[in-house]
Amino acid sequence: MYFGQKASMKKFNKNDFIYFPNELSDKIFLLKQGQIKIGMYTDDGREILKAVLHAGEIFGEMSLTGEDKRGDFAQAIQDDVILCVFDINVVEEMIHQNPNLSLEITKIIGFRLKKVENKLAALVFKDARSRIVDFLKDQGEEHGKAVGYETLIMNNLTHKDIASLTATSRQTVTTVLNDLRSQNLIYFDRRRILIRDMDKLV
Repeated sequence: MYFGQKASMKKFNKNDFIYFPNELSDKIFLLKQGQIKIGMYTDDGREILKAVLHAGEIFGEMSLTGEDKRGDFAQAIQDDVILCVFDINVVEEMIHQNPNLSLEITKIIGFRLKKVENKLAALVFKDARSRIVDFLKDQGEEHGKAVGYETLIMNNLTHKDIASLTATSRQTVTTVLNDLRSQNLIYFDRRRILIRDMDKLV
């Protein structure tokens, strides 16, 4: 049977939760359309974002490592998010039939762990402005669209979200973005960030 026939399609709108911390970890998700954020809550209720995922990315893969319950949450950050949802036993069956799939999932886990390591290193060695600039450049390189010499990023993140992803404050994000705009290094509104020249963004 074709693997896709064993999956279900689900639609979420902005701010809908896909799963919460402590929910049973028994499914893996393929993001078909839209953007979601992965995060966790501190003991005092503060939200900490770990990643923003785009179409084509897999998440919930920690189910395959023996995770019984979710340690984080997944939430849609725009309308019309579409997910392909697989039960963990279906994925395990597919891995048994195609060992290369196991390798690909291992690569995904390794890539995300590497990003966490880079984020921790940035906290130690870089100031707040540098972390925000690095975030913009990473978004441009990974998800931006070239428009001549400029790079267009379709953005659904609030300044608070960017602050959480860069371990800064919302006020600092606003100040840095406004400063970059005043230098004509970027332009932004609620839906877009336009990087004028990636090489000059420092």
